[in-house]
Parts: sequence; structure tokens; C-alpha cells
Amino acid sequence: MNDKKIISAIIARDERMLAFVVKKYSKLLWKIAASVLVNAASAQDVEECVADVFIYLWQYPEKYDPDKAKLSSWLSVIARSKAVDSYRRIIRKREISLEEIVVESLGYAENSVAYGESHSMEEEHSREKLRTCIEGLDEKEKELVIRRYYYEQKPAEIAVALDMPKKQVENRLYYVRQKLKKMLEKQEGDRS
Repeated sequence: MNDKKIISAIIARDERMLAFVVKKYSKLLWKIAASVLVNAASAQDVEECVADVFIYLWQYPEKYDPDKAKLSSWLSVIARSKAVDSYRRIIRKREISLEEIVVESLGYAENSVAYGESHSMEEEHSREKLRTCIEGLDEKEKELVIRRYYYEQKPAEIAVALDMPKKQVENRLYYVRQKLKKMLEKQEGDRS
């Protein structure tokens, strides 16, 4: 069955055709959503994301143009978009202490800081400086830091989730670490 017939049937509110689409594309959309939400969400969150794609298709079938793309491609783009939105919602909901994530990775404190154990005034000061620096990062840089140092995603996983080449992810992570170090050094210089 071709995409034009499928979308025409869905526009005509044929629930059997929607069930056919769900059965045909669920695995593909699951893989796409899961690749974005890896280590950040539960299987239930991925399932909800995929369901949202099919709800969107049912509510707005006229937005699909079979002359511009295959139905599988269009649904894949929606799945990725829904997964990215879901990822961002999850991040906002969580109380993430970014300074603890990066403090350890940059070597500005011992492991005890990262695990919430008691720490000295000097370590507390380092954490505060780092927090200020992290707040100075743009949203993309913060997302890279969260994915790499909080969720411990590998650059290849981040590349898939953010639709970027792996090398670009590695380069940006290097750049962000260097930027944070320079920001921290500048803060030290300003205090002197």
C-alpha cells in the first residue's frame, strides 16, 4: 500500500489504517526515540514519545505531503523532534547539580564532592566558581555537558541523539572543557 492511500484513509478517519501504520512503523520510531533518550528516560518515556507521534499523525494527517517525503521519513522526523522535546522536559524536571558533574571531570575537587559528601570551604568555593561558569555556557554546551558527564553518554551516543557527527561532538566537548577551564582561571585572576 502506498503512502498516498494510507494518508487518505487516515484523513477519512479509518482507524484500521492507523493501526496498520502503528504496527508497521512502531519499531523504527522506537529506535529513533530511544537513541535520543538513551540513559535519560525510561522505556515508558520512549513508549509515550512513540505514541505521541501516532497521536500527532491522527490529529494532523493533512500536514503530511506524500510528494515531499516518504511516510516513514516524516514520522521519523516527528519522532526525533518529540524525543528531543521529551529529553529537554526531563532535564528541566530533574534537579541536576551541574557543578558536581563537571567539578570531578575537570579535576577541581575530589570524588567526595561529586557524591555529596562533606567538603572543605576551598572545595565549596571551587564548586561555586564552577557553577557560575556553567551558567555562562549556552544551552547547547550545557546539554553536551549533561549528556557526557551526568548521563555518561559516549560521544557516539550523543552524536546520534543530537544528529551531529561524532567528531563534532568530541570537538565541542573539548572546546567546552577548555572554555570552562579558562573561565575558572579568569575568575581566579579577577579575585587576585
